[in-house]
Amino acid sequence: MSEPTPVLEPTPVLEPAPVLESTPVPKPTPVLEPTPVLEPTPVLKPAPAHVLILGGTTESRRLAERLHGHGRLRVTSSLAGRVARPVPPPGDVRIGGFGGAEGLARWLREHRVDALIDATHPFADTISRNAAHAARLTHVPLLSLRRPSWVPVAGDDWHAVGSLAEAAGKLAALRCARVFLTTGRMGLAAFAHLDAVWFLVRSVDAPEPPCPARTEVLLDRGPFTLDGEREILRRHRVDVVVTKDSGGAATAPKLTAAREAGIPVVVVRRPAVPEGVFSVATVEDAVEWLAQLPGLPGLSG
Repeated sequence: MSEPTPVLEPTPVLEPAPVLESTPVPKPTPVLEPTPVLEPTPVLKPAPAHVLILGGTTESRRLAERLHGHGRLRVTSSLAGRVARPVPPPGDVRIGGFGGAEGLARWLREHRVDALIDATHPFADTISRNAAHAARLTHVPLLSLRRPSWVPVAGDDWHAVGSLAEAAGKLAALRCARVFLTTGRMGLAAFAHLDAVWFLVRSVDAPEPPCPARTEVLLDRGPFTLDGEREILRRHRVDVVVTKDSGGAATAPKLTAAREAGIPVVVVRRPAVPEGVFSVATVEDAVEWLAQLPGLPGLSG
């Protein structure tokens, strides 16, 4: 008898293997850059206003001294260069001419001048007219700073004339013999034909010809004293004084000395300020004018 066929157990159905969730890979922690420390934005200061002073006088120097060192200003003084050893004012200084009104206008533009002050001698008529023209061309504010004219008082014997040529004519009319000529070293040619008159010519630098034939030169620079002027008139036996109406105290004692001695004075009138130019008589008035310009508040403080 055969063996019975074994009954096979059914193959178990395997459950599908569970799909394992992948372990998430942690993302790297970002490295934070340090926040940069911002530098404070610099506060830009406005450039100082540029003031050009046409100088050569006591007033121009005092004005430069008054304005020098002010943080809102750059001051340049311009000297004509006619004096051999000028005393430089504080601040920037340039010496020499500009080449007429057009040249001055070009300088004002190139150097960014914000205000122009004509503080030249009252008889520096050419530069004053050039300054007025240049200011119109460039629209730069212009001020004329001129010391007041001299005014005669009781006892003065003054003879006003319009020019040096008229002054020479007046000397002939006065029949004078010895003249104290204090009009400076320029313009002596107007008196060169007066051969019969002796002249004492006072100037800072030696005059150049033509000069009167009979001339003695006295080199000196003001201010002058009353005692000194009295001595000059006495020692040189002066019978007429000739002067320009320069104004100011530095050279005024000769007028007092002449009045005391009963000596006539021929006074050359000063030219007028160019038309349309505002004029003041003192340094403080000039500072006040500057203070009224845009961008310069508080200047007078």
